[in-house]
Amino acid sequence: MRDGAHVLPIRVYYEDTDFSARVYHASYLCFMERGRTELLRAVEVAQSDLHADMNGLAFVVRKMNIDFRGGAVMDDVLAIVTRPKEMRGASMTLAQEVRRGAEVLVAALRGRRAVRIPGELRAALTVAAP
Repeated sequence: MRDGAHVLPIRVYYEDTDFSARVYHASYLCFMERGRTELLRAVEVAQSDLHADMNGLAFVVRKMNIDFRGGAVMDDVLAIVTRPKEMRGASMTLAQEVRRGAEVLVAALRGRRAVRIPGELRAALTVAAP
């Protein structure tokens, strides 16, 4: 965690690209999913534990707003930056960026809605937010 955000480094592999050797747009969604999972791990919450301990609790992406600003290519090292923005009763909003160095390639804001977010997770992510 850095300044209220989790940063996950990811290298672009051939399997992440399309025929032009640029990252296929859907691959960014996979990168950001990993970023969200690692954010939870960074605050010592495992999604598998939430699912097991809370009668099948699972997070669902309800809404995504994505701004594709640039493209990554094979062998680039990217930083997936995930930051909690808003916590509500049964939803949270996260902001994510895919960066190559200082350049923002993809910016996304996503909202989720499910059952009430556990208090421990809410407290951990609220502390992480700036």
